Amino acid sequence: MRALVQRVVRAQVTATVDGVDEVTGAIAAGLLVLVGVTHTDDSSVARSLAAKVWHLRIMDDEAGVMNRSVAETGGQVMVVSQFTLYGDTGRGRRPSWIAAARPEQAEPLVQAVIDELRRLGAGVASGRFRTDMKVELVNDGPVTVMIEVPSSVA
Repeated sequence: MRALVQRVVRAQVTATVDGVDEVTGAIAAGLLVLVGVTHTDDSSVARSLAAKVWHLRIMDDEAGVMNRSVAETGGQVMVVSQFTLYGDTGRGRRPSWIAAARPEQAEPLVQAVIDELRRLGAGVASGRFRTDMKVELVNDGPVTVMIEVPSSVA
């Protein structure tokens, strides 16, 4: 699994279903986590990714140093599925999506990340799977980090 983690002042996701826009999630200060799933991922990988996000020390401490996690600061987490994190641009100009898991496999694993974050104590908002989503955010810093949890490590 891959996650692009952005420290945010606020974030919101709007999903369009049958031509109607609906805000499906919004957070104040915390982390926006775009999650990509590949074919070899499973629930143990999802749990490992959630724990890594929850304990990732990219929040400022009292001295303004990135030394605290969202678990310590009480920030919120927004999780949005992002299959394009597995886009391969190695050949040509059009990305290949072969490494991205099919929605039937990816959806329960993204939900497993959300469930594990909640179990750890996070307030979690999310997008809606298989919809056209618009994500709005104010990146804080800006701070953006890529996390990858290989299937063989989890």
